[in-house]
Amino acid sequence: MRTKTTKQNKINVVTLGCSKNVYDSEVLMGQLKANGKDVVHEDENDDGNIVVINTCGFIGKAKEESVDTILHYAQRKEAGEVDKVYVTGCLSERYKPDLEAEITNVDQYFGTHDLPNLLKVLEADYKHELIGERLTTTPQHYAYLKIAEGCDRPCSFCAIPLMRGKHVSTPIENLITEATKLAEKGIKEIMLIAQDLTYYGLDIYKKRALADLLQELVKVDGIEWIRLHYAFPTGFPMDVLEVMKNEPKVCNYLDIPLQHINTEILKSMKRGTTHEKTTALIHKFREAVPNMAIRTTLIVGYPGETEEQFQELKDWVEEMRFERLGAFEYSHEENTGAYVLEDDVSADVKFRRVNEIMEVQSQISWELNQEKIGKTFKCLFDRKDGEYYYGRTEFDSPDVDNDVIVDARQHYIKLGEFIDIEIFEAGDFDLHGKPVVKQERPVPLNQKRK
Repeated sequence: MRTKTTKQNKINVVTLGCSKNVYDSEVLMGQLKANGKDVVHEDENDDGNIVVINTCGFIGKAKEESVDTILHYAQRKEAGEVDKVYVTGCLSERYKPDLEAEITNVDQYFGTHDLPNLLKVLEADYKHELIGERLTTTPQHYAYLKIAEGCDRPCSFCAIPLMRGKHVSTPIENLITEATKLAEKGIKEIMLIAQDLTYYGLDIYKKRALADLLQELVKVDGIEWIRLHYAFPTGFPMDVLEVMKNEPKVCNYLDIPLQHINTEILKSMKRGTTHEKTTALIHKFREAVPNMAIRTTLIVGYPGETEEQFQELKDWVEEMRFERLGAFEYSHEENTGAYVLEDDVSADVKFRRVNEIMEVQSQISWELNQEKIGKTFKCLFDRKDGEYYYGRTEFDSPDVDNDVIVDARQHYIKLGEFIDIEIFEAGDFDLHGKPVVKQERPVPLNQKRK
């Protein structure tokens, strides 16, 4: 067993789960840095002697990953390889008593609203003046901007309100300050995230104010793309579509999890909508912004979902032809509204239904991608991997959507820059292209210098 170091402590922050957790870790790291602490994010050498694990507790697989990560670092502490292990985030908020009883080698557990207390045990002070000060962990040209915390929706399958509490919007002026600071660091794309973008502003402005926020964000110099994630269909503020249509900085992209289409299941899920209303909403989106890319997610295997109801969902996916779609197996979560129902769809059936939905979507995506061949798109390039550059159009968000791939053996591309790319090949999800070389327009003979 190694002896404890006499050097200054190094804090390694490990993040699990969604982009909201990434954002929270960045805020924590910004506070620690402002206190003069040596802090890293998921250090490649894993040599931080203090570990803070920001956990996810959303569904079964995410909880398993969080528990496995806690156990890994608890064992490293037992072996003397790290000195302190702290756990924060959603899993800790939801299951703190159980975790304290089962994994006792963790120094302390914190919930989702315990940042000042976590900083205190790390011998740091919470600095209220640090609005917008974060240590971003994403590539240098894009970042997440969390515009609200918590959720007031009653969805029966979802545990987020148990872990994140009620919806609380961040004031527009604070978000503009934060976006301005991000732009000053070289950020070109911001992705607006929340548990529910649709609800933004109702608590502090007494109206849905997402369009107002967008109108202010487009004024921030340096920000070129603004992307919307996690909108809720019921009560969607339609004035957002006008801003999207008229403001070039607002990407023609909307992430709106719809979860299902069968009216009876939507009622049980407490989604506040029906098959007909959901379909009409999607048609309104496409009428208002014809070239919008819509990303959605669906849940299969919800309690009581029959083959007929699943077939209705599958047929609807074929009809709607979403540009982006993900399907997930229902996870039976304690203390949610649906937990009183029998989880009566077998794991094998859930797995099959996910695969069937994704097979349909793969074909749709392939067909839509074929229409892009020969066209030119403005792309932002995120990374180089081996012999290829990987970028995105405005219709694609990092990590979850399609890539635009360029051969690095034939072309040079500066990462973090916007490049016009002509598409010459397309698969189910990825596009292959080449940079468009801009040629100087010839000067007419009668305008040439004599």
